[in-house]
Amino acid sequence: MITGRKVLLLNASYEPLSLVTAPKALTLVWRRVAETLEFDKGVQIRSPRFVFDAPSVIRLTHYIDVRSRQNRVTNRHRIFSRDHYRCQYCGRRGTAFDLTLDHILPRSRGGRTLAENLVTACKACNNRKSDRTPEEARMPLLTNPAALYYGLERAAWRDAARSRPEWRKYLFLEYVEQNNDAAMTA
Repeated sequence: MITGRKVLLLNASYEPLSLVTAPKALTLVWRRVAETLEFDKGVQIRSPRFVFDAPSVIRLTHYIDVRSRQNRVTNRHRIFSRDHYRCQYCGRRGTAFDLTLDHILPRSRGGRTLAENLVTACKACNNRKSDRTPEEARMPLLTNPAALYYGLERAAWRDAARSRPEWRKYLFLEYVEQNNDAAMTA
């Protein structure tokens, strides 16, 4: 389905920013906020009157300072990915629909919404823990939460690039692989 097809979004400096849906990417290009660098060969987006070639890689026309965005509230799917979609109290695996985010130090006690204070929890464990710390609820964490790193996002892009070879040069994967190969042969 074309609406779920992902497009690599680059900053004006060619720095990878995120993945967006194909319709969102087409909207950005149509509004001249971005330009198409690569097309998704053989994939088209159809409207009642028009047919467009689907973009695969787009680049913003104006630079966005990403340093100011790094301190924002973290994305729930990044926390789920960090915790491998596993409840950090009971170990049960789930989907984004089955899982919730839990504040280790509850917000009512001054806990902040930061990666270091958030863990993945199933609904049952989150309800059981309630407004207590893990120690008070006698529910020890399976792992210690760590801050989200830029490498986590790079790993997601690398996985997505396996099926999208046109992304590799924008994610600098060829350069990294060449250096790894050179290091292994030396």
